[in-house]
Amino acid sequence: MELRQLEYFVAVAEEANFTRAAERIHVAQPAVSAQIARLERELGQRLFDRSRRAVRLTAAGAAALTHARAALAAVTDVAAAVDEVGGLLRGSVRIGTVTAHDVDMPALLADFHRAHPAVDITLGADTSDNLIDGVRTGRLDVAIVSVGPRTPTGLSAEVLTDQRIVAAVCSDHPWRRRRSIALADLAGRPVIALARGAGIRDQFDQACARSHVDVRVAFEASTPSALADLAEHGLGVAILPEVAASSRTGLHVLRMTPQLRGRLILAWRSGGPVNPAGRVLVQMARRRMGVGGPE
Repeated sequence: MELRQLEYFVAVAEEANFTRAAERIHVAQPAVSAQIARLERELGQRLFDRSRRAVRLTAAGAAALTHARAALAAVTDVAAAVDEVGGLLRGSVRIGTVTAHDVDMPALLADFHRAHPAVDITLGADTSDNLIDGVRTGRLDVAIVSVGPRTPTGLSAEVLTDQRIVAAVCSDHPWRRRRSIALADLAGRPVIALARGAGIRDQFDQACARSHVDVRVAFEASTPSALADLAEHGLGVAILPEVAASSRTGLHVLRMTPQLRGRLILAWRSGGPVNPAGRVLVQMARRRMGVGGPE
């Protein structure tokens, strides 16, 4: 088993396509196919289902993927650790964020790049669920995610914000004179919420399930600001962070019972080897927030 085979395997798994994987790693597509076939013969199992237009992992492939990623990350960490001893930080750092957050990411990355110009930086956006999975599996080194009152298992975190989740309606809504509502009051009314996979949406859905309240989400949006826009136009009751609602003059804010809170956290993997470049980025980010970095 060779490292390049694992690299090709991970690329095909993430791209779900041999041609795109070959383009990504700058290798001819037949070479990728040949090395994957060789790896499958060595393991005695097919790693991909090639019978469909999109290449999909088999059960064996899914089982192998986490370990392949860990093996490649370990090799990168060996080189980075040696460089770190010599005072040179290089390699790459992979960062993920939710769409809306309060961190000045461009300024943070600019400071990091000036201090460590040999490190390649990759930045992407996704839902909190996918970002958390990315940190746990090592696909991401650092992520800014929205979570509930507990930090997800497998992660260490620094809390960036912790605020109440509220309901908000337009200024001429029948609830404009009320100060609070119960979750049960939302039954049968159009609700405006973030898409599934967002931390606040998960909190809301779980609370409704615990209270046995059947809620109809009529509109979904990707940011709290977009939720506020829809609510201001009278399209329903928005479920969003209090700060996003209270800043709008065209919205009436309602506290909810039971109370829900949403936290925005800076998260990194708590177990296993930590990418040296990722560790330095976390330390820099935490210093900007006035606290120390991870050991």
